[in-house]
Amino acid sequence: MMKAERDLKRIKEFFELNKTEFNLRQFHKPVLVYDILDDKVRYSLWEMEILDRFGLKNVDGWDKTENIIYCPDWMQGNDEDEEDFDLEDDDL
Repeated sequence: MMKAERDLKRIKEFFELNKTEFNLRQFHKPVLVYDILDDKVRYSLWEMEILDRFGLKNVDGWDKTENIIYCPDWMQGNDEDEEDFDLEDDDL
């Protein structure tokens, strides 16, 4: 099932990490619609008004595909405030 990200900072972070050319100026309120399948992220940009009108459940395609390693952790459901690992004093 496709997911929608409406936070502009997160959308910019996604495009900066995978180094894809993007132009958010053509969208009044952009929404990143994406789906994760195996190790690939399939995504497209939508205008919020159009997505609200037709619904996320009616999105059945995508514009581009990226490898998951070039995408932010929040796309995989990891909390961005959560530390990846905990260093012990002995590890330093």
